Amino acid sequence: MPEPLKMTTSGDREVVIERRFDASRAQVWRAISEAELMQRWMLGPPGWSMPVCTVDLRVGGRLRYEWAHEDGRVMGLTSVFKELVPDERMVATELFDEDWTGGETLVTQTLHDVDGGTLLRTHILYASQEARDGAVKVSGMSSGMEAGYARLDQMFAEGAVAA
Repeated sequence: MPEPLKMTTSGDREVVIERRFDASRAQVWRAISEAELMQRWMLGPPGWSMPVCTVDLRVGGRLRYEWAHEDGRVMGLTSVFKELVPDERMVATELFDEDWTGGETLVTQTLHDVDGGTLLRTHILYASQEARDGAVKVSGMSSGMEAGYARLDQMFAEGAVAA
């Protein structure tokens, strides 16, 4: 059974997030790399949708997310893929449109076999300690991510993500 995500800080600019899923690495890879799947689970807390999600899954390719809240708020993010090893590792830069994270971040996601499932480890390197601390304290990042991961757990349980 999956446990809630674990978030820790490392060094002066880093956040490490770990979350275990009852799914294979191939299934988790699909969930973090295919637009039609991400639009179903990567929504954060209730009230949000993702009307725009485009993925050009190649080194140098871009990823674009745009979230919309039922109250009219919008949030957008653009990523550029730096490294891709299917079912193992994804490295990308990320920059929010309204740069509330204090500049571009470098996000490394790795997949690990563990206890009959997969551990997704996300390492985020911020431009400064202030940017990291602000993202952790102000954004509600961990609760929003966990809400999305709980949706993903349900998708895995329902067989909605093939290996």
